[in-house]
Amino acid sequence: MKKAWIILAALVGGLLLGMFIGDRSPLFHDIADVVGTIWLNGLRMTVIPLVVALLITGIVQTANAASAGRTAMRSVVTMISILVLVTIMAAIVTPTLLAIFPLDPDAAQALRQAMGAIEPAAAPPPFSEFLKAVVPTNPFQAAASDALLPLIIFTIAFAFAITRLEQAKKQILAAFFEAMAEAMVTVISWVLALAPIGVFALGVVLGMTAGAAAFGALIHYVLVVTAIGTIIMLSAYPVAMFGARFNLFDFARAAIPAQSVAISTQSSLASLPAMVQGARQLGVGARSTDIVLPMAVAIFRATSPAMNLAVAIYVAHWMGIRLGPEQIVIGVAVASITTLGSVSLPGSISFIAAIAPICIAMGIPIEPLAVLVAIETFPDIMRTLGNVTMDIAVTGTIARAEGDLGKGEAE
Repeated sequence: MKKAWIILAALVGGLLLGMFIGDRSPLFHDIADVVGTIWLNGLRMTVIPLVVALLITGIVQTANAASAGRTAMRSVVTMISILVLVTIMAAIVTPTLLAIFPLDPDAAQALRQAMGAIEPAAAPPPFSEFLKAVVPTNPFQAAASDALLPLIIFTIAFAFAITRLEQAKKQILAAFFEAMAEAMVTVISWVLALAPIGVFALGVVLGMTAGAAAFGALIHYVLVVTAIGTIIMLSAYPVAMFGARFNLFDFARAAIPAQSVAISTQSSLASLPAMVQGARQLGVGARSTDIVLPMAVAIFRATSPAMNLAVAIYVAHWMGIRLGPEQIVIGVAVASITTLGSVSLPGSISFIAAIAPICIAMGIPIEPLAVLVAIETFPDIMRTLGNVTMDIAVTGTIARAEGDLGKGEAE
């Protein structure tokens, strides 16, 4: 939390300094642009290897969890289904919100000028060509050319092949990619240690080019993305009512302690004890609270794919990129899949690791993410709040299906 506020302060300070300097010092603008770009490239270089390693690790862990028994399998299927549904919701609602409440045209133009070095995204290929290219002929070439969806297809096939190996060989490969992921996370943590400098430099460039419009645009971004998380959090209540058949007021009351911890810590893991207590208060048995809730924290974050896709769509709106149906479908697929590999990462690292692949796959520039990561603190509150609320609702739903309700404190 302290580091997040430091990065946010660096962004605000950079914006204010840039606004003060204006266009009076082109040399200062060039220096800030070089510093910010070098830092951004440090983030970019980790995306492909991190996505591959995390996706393989996440699929292997999910397969292991699903093989642990009927309850675990039902939990995995339910959680993945919700992830896909909320991502489709975001793909529909986010463009609608942006159509009703668009970013101010002058602010958008100023922001695009601030990101003027970005090359425009290539036009999407015809759908028939897109289908032909989904399965890569050379996964290494796909990685080198940032063709992320074909690379993800190969990685998924490879990950499921690992799950079919004998135990000893599976453990060797799983351990290798887990270690690779941890090493890449360490590299990203080194890069993010310099985030105050990089974000400050990018803020200076934005402030010098976009001026006060940058502040309004960032507030607009927070409101739009947070709205998607709010929808997911509110949808947890119908899930609790119709899936678990909880009384609405009982569920709301039982969820408050976990929600309070979520707001104060922005951590689903830190909220787990309060979630367990709340679930037991609703009558969920120990079998579900001991299996389903920890699994939800480990592999399931209901808000992540939807809010990640919302960020990507917002960046496209910011950069004036019109997204076609093919790009939206690609975004839904990549957002739904990559969330399995990023759920155990710290917020700032998962922001880059989860959203950059979506942007790359959809042909959206990732440069704006380096600025948006500085204000992720605000949407992240809603991410965690929605996650813990949905975790309790889903646990109750699975407990009812497994006949494990009426065995907790409510008995």
